[in-house]
Order: sequence, then C-alpha cells, then structure tokens
Amino acid sequence: MLIGVPKEIKNHEYRVGMTPASVKELVERGHKVMVETNAGNGIGFSDQHFIDAGANIAPNAEVVFSECDMIVKVKEPQASERAMLREDQILFTYLHLAPDAPQTQDLMKSKAVCIAYETVTSDKKTLPLLAPMSEVAGRMSIQAAMTSLEKSNSGCGMLLGGVPGVESAKVTILGAGVVGRNAAQMAAGLGAEVVILDKNIDALREVDTIYQGKVKTVYSTADSIEKHVTSSEVVIGSVLLPGASAPKLITKELVKKMKPGSVIVDVAIDQGGCSETSVATTHQEPTYIVDEVVHYCVANMPGGVARTSTFALNNATLPYIVALADKGYKEALLNDKHLLNGLNVFHGQITNASVAKSHGLNFVEPQTALLS
Repeated sequence: MLIGVPKEIKNHEYRVGMTPASVKELVERGHKVMVETNAGNGIGFSDQHFIDAGANIAPNAEVVFSECDMIVKVKEPQASERAMLREDQILFTYLHLAPDAPQTQDLMKSKAVCIAYETVTSDKKTLPLLAPMSEVAGRMSIQAAMTSLEKSNSGCGMLLGGVPGVESAKVTILGAGVVGRNAAQMAAGLGAEVVILDKNIDALREVDTIYQGKVKTVYSTADSIEKHVTSSEVVIGSVLLPGASAPKLITKELVKKMKPGSVIVDVAIDQGGCSETSVATTHQEPTYIVDEVVHYCVANMPGGVARTSTFALNNATLPYIVALADKGYKEALLNDKHLLNGLNVFHGQITNASVAKSHGLNFVEPQTALLS
C-alpha cells in the first residue's frame, strides 16, 4: 500500500502523522510511504530524515492526496484537503465530526473511508488513540491556566500554587477522565487547591485513591458545578462523550457569576466545548474575554508541544496503520471491532451513531456498510 503523510496546515500545527521511525516500520513491511516536503520541519524532522527511513518526498499536498491509498494525518482535514479526497481512499486522523457539519458533509461527498482516531476503542473501554493527546492536553491545560492568570494576560494576577503565607488558587476540573486526571496531577503538584467533578463514582474513587485526599472529589450536579465553578480561579473543561458534542455544563449565566480575572480552559473545544461561551481559538490568539473571564479554547492544544505529541501519538497509531496497510481496510476493520468503532464515514454513509445524531443524519451500522 502507498501511504501518504501531508504537511499539517491548521494554524500553528507542527505535528506530523508519522515519524521517520514509523515510516521505516511500514517500509520494512513492504509498503511505500510518501511524505510531503517539510512536513516534519517544525519538530526537527527534515526531508532527509524521512528519505533515510525509506520515504519518497512529494513536492506538495496535491501529489500526496492524488497518488496515495491511505492518508495519515493528525488534525481533521481542512476544506482544501477535503476537496482532494477521493472515493475509497482511506483517511486516518482525528475528525471530531459532531460539532462540524461542513466537514461531515464534505467527507460524505468524497465517499472516502474516514476512520477517526478519537472513536477507536479497546477491550478496557478506553480510547487508546485519544488518550495520548488527552494526557498532553490535560497537562498543558494547567500551563495555559497559569499563564492566563497573569495580570498582563487579563487574569486576576494570582500564582497558581501560592507561596508560604499566601493562599493558592482553586482549580475546578469538570471530568475525571484522562484529561482531568492529568490536569489534577499537574495542579496538585504545583500546590493548587484542586476539586474534580464527575458523575462516574468509580472514576472519582480512582482519583481519591491516587491522590489520597490531595484532590477533592465531588459528584457532578448542576448545584455542585455552580458552587465550585463560581468559587474558583481556574476551571478546566475536560468532559467527553465519545463521538458526540460536549455537554454545555457551564452556562452563560454561570460565567457571569465567576470571579473577575478567573480562567476557563476548555479542553473539550474539539467537541464543541463544555461552556456556552466557548469559541475555538488558535495558538496564535489563544484567549479572549467574556464577562471578565479569560477563555482559553485552543482546538489543537497538543500542537503547542508538537514534538512530544507526535511521538506519543505515533506510539499509539502505528499498530493500526500497520493493520490497515497489511490487510486492507475492509479486512482490518472487520477483524477488529475496536478499529471498526473508529469508522465514522464510509462511501457517503455515516457509520457513527453519535455523529449521525448530532447532525440529524441517517446512521448505518459500520459492519453493514462494509458488507453491502
């Protein structure tokens, strides 16, 4: 199979779909890899690194999309990239389709085979291709919050962990999943007062066991969300409904009640955000103010630490790339129910129930679509 790796074109996105080591793995298995020129420059991988691994270098994205059987990316394809997809071509990347009607429609029109990293599952009921970036985003969320709290950035001028004799900031984390736990680890390690809310009691028990009381766990209700959000300097939005839009847990009215100069870091922005006041931003202009509350809503947060993120992502995606290349998409998907859960769009049909529901479209069981 000929696998293509285009250069990412989203604002300040320096990650790359495959590292030279991943390329070498595919080449040694008899496959061919084409990498767009300068695709890895932002994280220290030159064209020569990819050539040494066995890849061919393409002069532009048009060549990659026109010639390759499978496209491996990091972020969702932008409009210009979607226009280059063709029928039966495999697209393997993050998609986050629930809040993105234009992308959903374009992928349907392309009749490509669109597999989303974020909905691939595992026997442990986890999302193995989302987890690495969730770990990165969770840890980065606290870095972003610390910077946003600074007075020069319109924050309240508070040091997250305080100093002896001066109280620390309060951090409320909505969601005790991978993002939430990693955010809690960073915030607690810096000395902040940390509260984490979730409806999953088992997840809260796990947090309590890990942190032995250093992180307070609270069952999530409308009342508890209001109580802790309005008393915090930092709120981390880390809720996730796989494949679906994030629930709006922070209302506009609640934002008005928050402390002036407090910060919302909405990590759920890829799925539409968990605050009614959240609008996707970029690394170039990461924040904006609503009712004196700083909002950090960068839709590709891990792109800020692109080298770490690329390696972490490749560690998780490589086995699936190998399976798709070795077996072809039909056999690979039918032989692995968890990879099959990653199939979101197939030959113009929506094969993820949450995506279909979000856009009021017909849902087709992925196995049915593949066998029809």
